[in-house]
Amino acid sequence: MKKLTISICILLTALGASAQSRKHIANFSLFQQYFNPALTGYEGSMVKTFYRDQWTGFEDAPRTIFASVELDAADITAWRNSDVMKTRNPDYYNRQAGAKHAYGLSVLHDSFGPFVETQVQLSYGSRIRLSEKMSLRAGVGLTYGIQRLNGNKLVIDQDGDQEYAEYLGKENRAGKLDMNLGVMLTGENAYLGYALQDIAKGEISSGDKFLDGSYALQHVVQLGYRAAVSDQIGLVANGIFRYDSFQEETTEVQAKAVFQNTFWAGGGYRHDLAYTVNAGVRLNQFRIGYVLEMPTGKANYIGKNTSEFMVTYNLFPVKYPRLGKKVTMW
Repeated sequence: MKKLTISICILLTALGASAQSRKHIANFSLFQQYFNPALTGYEGSMVKTFYRDQWTGFEDAPRTIFASVELDAADITAWRNSDVMKTRNPDYYNRQAGAKHAYGLSVLHDSFGPFVETQVQLSYGSRIRLSEKMSLRAGVGLTYGIQRLNGNKLVIDQDGDQEYAEYLGKENRAGKLDMNLGVMLTGENAYLGYALQDIAKGEISSGDKFLDGSYALQHVVQLGYRAAVSDQIGLVANGIFRYDSFQEETTEVQAKAVFQNTFWAGGGYRHDLAYTVNAGVRLNQFRIGYVLEMPTGKANYIGKNTSEFMVTYNLFPVKYPRLGKKVTMW
């Protein structure tokens, strides 16, 4: 059985794969609010979840479970007043109009070797309508994370190494309170925005000190565009750029084709780290998807693929037109 030693953990941290730092989500375009709280409720009131099994075959390799719920006040108001979300007319409900507030709750659980992290985020997004087709959004997220380090799983490369000696053979625990901020320019078929994550940089913390000095302010830029090319087929493109002073930049792009707003398939590239292929299907108000991630570049030495499964559900029924030049998913 393969074991992750301390030196491997440090190396993977440098590549942006540590449990306590940058999280990669292959389906990033469907979990936009995790990166920027301004996109809370952007797709409506929904429940979302994914499971990420990284480097299948390695003992104690990274595994992530995420779940969130988003409530857009516009959905609630429209449904109560006129039931417009259930109308047979797909163009009647305009997400750029209506109420201006959305709320979100998300929970992320991540394990990697001796590290286990649980993070809770409360988010709020506000929308200002600039025109009939364009809105400006701003959001704030309050996060609290608990990190646990299992000293019984630590494997030291060199006998007598004192750097981690105080954490061996016991359970270590640290808590961190932080904040995320974001702004986003959105339309029916495009979005562009910027966010800051971990603004406090771990300064509001408690417990053991094994992660002191490991947090940095993170910068996130997101953009996306979608368009119909026929009455049945649409194209969707999304991108994300992330930077912090420890792990520097990561750029990821993704493109997919959508058939009748029901099936989708596509591919993506995370610069110098991975190629991805994705596919999914919409079943009424559910969307179910899968991504296969294949390492490349800096991650080639790992030699193991990653699988990611996702499910989303609309809390209020939404009409999805099967025909007509309108794409309804990212």
